[in-house]
Amino acid sequence: MENDTTSDYQYDDIQYVMPCEMTNSDMVERSLRFYIHSVICILGFIGNILVIITYAFYKKTKSMTDVYLLNMAIADMIFVVALPLIIYNEYNHWDMGAVACKILRGAYSVNLYSGMLLLACISTDRYIAIVLARRSFRLRSRILLYGRIVCATVWSLALFLSIPTVIYYDRYVPSNDFVGLPDYENNSLIPDESSETDVVCDFKFSDSATAHKMKTLVPSTQLAVGFFLPLLVMGFCYTAVIITLLRANFQKHKAVRVVLAVVAVFIACHLPYNVTLLYNTIVLFKTKLCGEVDTTQLAKTVTETVAYLHCCLNPLLYGFIGVRFRNHFRKIIADLWCMGKRVLNNRGFSRATSEFYISNNRRSVDGYSNENASSFTM
Repeated sequence: MENDTTSDYQYDDIQYVMPCEMTNSDMVERSLRFYIHSVICILGFIGNILVIITYAFYKKTKSMTDVYLLNMAIADMIFVVALPLIIYNEYNHWDMGAVACKILRGAYSVNLYSGMLLLACISTDRYIAIVLARRSFRLRSRILLYGRIVCATVWSLALFLSIPTVIYYDRYVPSNDFVGLPDYENNSLIPDESSETDVVCDFKFSDSATAHKMKTLVPSTQLAVGFFLPLLVMGFCYTAVIITLLRANFQKHKAVRVVLAVVAVFIACHLPYNVTLLYNTIVLFKTKLCGEVDTTQLAKTVTETVAYLHCCLNPLLYGFIGVRFRNHFRKIIADLWCMGKRVLNNRGFSRATSEFYISNNRRSVDGYSNENASSFTM
């Protein structure tokens, strides 16, 4: 049947099914991988490594928001390192093996859950700092004492939710039962040898019951924990923050714009992909025309790329938007410039001198910083 999900060959009560050709989605996916994903990896790596360097050498984590920002930068770094390896393997038939398939797909899943949960934690900390300002010092001091426990809980939950991905993702060649041409003389399919190179890293199940269960459970968990939960927390916390700021003086209106920008970017990046994922989950086991399958896959590919952009924007929205964090960033650029000049002038830059120089810079920056101040100032 034209434009059906599959092409059927019928012979003596044996039906062989040919898969749909994903012409449009495959073409767009190849272009996105080469161009857009490369830009995402470069910008995401630069932005997040600067955040990590800032906290490692120039700025101590003085508040829970700082702790969350550092952990979120680490989570995004895991993603921008894993993404080019995933792209490489997809182009080279996953020649790094089944272990790499599980690790890389698992790394993406861990980043997804940990990043989203940390965004919810940041919004909660902002709510305590602004809405509960009278009690915020005591509350946030207590939370800071247990900061490592909070972050450890987030990472543990992310790892736990990623277990199905690690277990059921595998490297394999799709079965030839669904790829080939009919051999009418032998009442069988002639294997399509070209498909032997079409190695994939995807879900692989031993029985249909497990397949049905996990292919519903995994995207449903991703929607619930990886999008709707942080969206609800951010919506509640930032709505209360905006109401509180609007009751304050006029100078706080800039902070309202910052909050609106944070929420708008989150929704713009993640809502399209999660709507597509929700639709795909609902119609997953329904018969679809080939054109519909291609369009759905195309939408999923494009919206997933838009969601990837968030790892590049996180350092801008949550780090460099703060005045004190920008000052630390300027010191990094100045130090790198000075170190470059020293190298060009063939002057030795001993380890002791380097440590003394960085230590002095840290003291010079922290000297005017409030010990309890957060990078994400409003």
